[in-house]
Amino acid sequence: MIKELIHDPIFLGVKSEVATKEDLQVAQDIYDTLIANKDGCVGMAANMIGVRKRIIVFDNEGTYMTMFNPEIIKKSGPYDTEEGCLSLLGGPRPCKRYKSIKVQWQTAEFQTRIKTFTGWSAQIIQHEIDHCNGILI
Repeated sequence: MIKELIHDPIFLGVKSEVATKEDLQVAQDIYDTLIANKDGCVGMAANMIGVRKRIIVFDNEGTYMTMFNPEIIKKSGPYDTEEGCLSLLGGPRPCKRYKSIKVQWQTAEFQTRIKTFTGWSAQIIQHEIDHCNGILI
């Protein structure tokens, strides 16, 4: 179901809780909301739709991917960039990102996966994991 976007920086600034199998519908709601906003958005975290769970959905090179409880376990190649966010009013803001990140997460079946992402996908994942950690750009 498409959900209303949250813009409250106080709500968004709180760290999210571990996701469980009971949160599968939340992941579907994030996906539906992302698709409804795809013209201006490439990724979403659960707190953007009002749920403080560690779930992200993002465009991974043309295919949407869902991660439960994602954690960056290695990063390299820092660079400065600017990003916008549907949850934050105003234009793009400066931030630091990494060209390559190794991420550990769980699938919808709650199987653990580890993969290295680079480039645009890595940048999107970092932005959404920041949301899970209560970090706003």
